[in-house]
Amino acid sequence: MTAPDTDSPVVPRRPARRTQAPVVAVVALGGGLGATARYAVSLGWPAHTGGFPWATFWVNVAGCAVIGVFMVVITDVWAAHRLVRPFFGTGVLGGFTTFSTYAVDSRQLFATGHVRTALAYLAATPLAALTAVGLAAWATRRVLKRRQP
Repeated sequence: MTAPDTDSPVVPRRPARRTQAPVVAVVALGGGLGATARYAVSLGWPAHTGGFPWATFWVNVAGCAVIGVFMVVITDVWAAHRLVRPFFGTGVLGGFTTFSTYAVDSRQLFATGHVRTALAYLAATPLAALTAVGLAAWATRRVLKRRQP
């Protein structure tokens, strides 16, 4: 047995930019749509200074529930086009859910002296979001299993 040739460098293959352009385009388009929907929710349900940021909380929980349903459908049921997941999963739902706003809201609550609200928000958001995605995926699988002959 001979030792591997260590003189030749291993150069990872990169996908051509042309093949990634449609993915980038659909993520950008979906992200714009999702962010617009999230912004509309925040306009309709504005947060009050020092209060629990309910709009951001429920946007994140609802978005995670939809992610749970979506991932089951596109992996277990539907052979989706290669751009569906980046458009809807990464783009629309990534733009709709807003964990950056969750971080800003938390920081703002701490900065204004609303420590209890900030801690409750910090704990409740990821717990509710993870529960939502898990329950939605579980429920979707159950519903789909019942529909099979």
